[in-house]
Amino acid sequence: MLNLAGTKQTHKLKIVQTIAELERSLKALPTGGSKIALVPTMGALHNGHLSLIETAQQYADVVVCSIFVNPTQFTDPKDLEKYPRPLAHDIKMLTDAGCNFVFMPSVKEMYPTYPTPENWHIDLGSAEFVLEGESRKGHYQGVTQIVKKLFDAVKPDIAFFGQKDFQQVLMIKNMVKALELQVQIVTCPIIREEDGLAMSSRNIHLSETDRKHALVLSKALAYVSNNYHKEELNVLLDNAKIMINGTEGIVLDYFTLADGETLLPIKDKSAKHPVALVAAKVGETRLIDNVIIN
Repeated sequence: MLNLAGTKQTHKLKIVQTIAELERSLKALPTGGSKIALVPTMGALHNGHLSLIETAQQYADVVVCSIFVNPTQFTDPKDLEKYPRPLAHDIKMLTDAGCNFVFMPSVKEMYPTYPTPENWHIDLGSAEFVLEGESRKGHYQGVTQIVKKLFDAVKPDIAFFGQKDFQQVLMIKNMVKALELQVQIVTCPIIREEDGLAMSSRNIHLSETDRKHALVLSKALAYVSNNYHKEELNVLLDNAKIMINGTEGIVLDYFTLADGETLLPIKDKSAKHPVALVAAKVGETRLIDNVIIN
């Protein structure tokens, strides 16, 4: 019998590697309104991911976490190759968290014709081509392609994503709207280390020195958030960029104050959904972060 939503599951984590097995397992669940949640990940799990699992357990009866390093969203083959894949660590974390299923398909399972590309293109709006989309052409087509495949496999009622990938969540919401998919998208807050660094699977690549330097990203965002209603926009942006550019070992990609629905730079403080977003290379590792302005 399934536990009620909002409680941790006590049975063993079930590892599933094919779509057919996943569908059989989910169909075998007790009927009667069981709500299924999906938490898509690329593995290398940390407490940020676990917060998604915990939130999903509050909303649904069954939680499926997917672990799949999606090749179609990587624009740099080296980045794909070095992406961390600590599967034993991830499975233990999901087991301890009380997750019900972990879906870990092969590339061929999700892309039968790989490396021959499939015919996938969707209009995600102009926000696809700015910020992350400007330097990573085709990235969000790859992201939405795999998320749609995961939705088709799991058929979730609700799916959970982290705010740290702000633009990614916006693209997924745009896809859901464009395709009129019957799945609710929930964005969960960024989980940070005690010193403010946003948790990320990429943090494992930071040296001790890089790790200290990286703190300037969250500090610059906090400065903008705390002073948004006190300073002019150009002053906020200039000071944030000075903070970051003045830190050794960091190469700033962008720092912007944008509309949270279009990602276009805001021109004044009449914007309804302002968000500050930053991307920078810290040593050899590229990090992103953001803060929603209230």
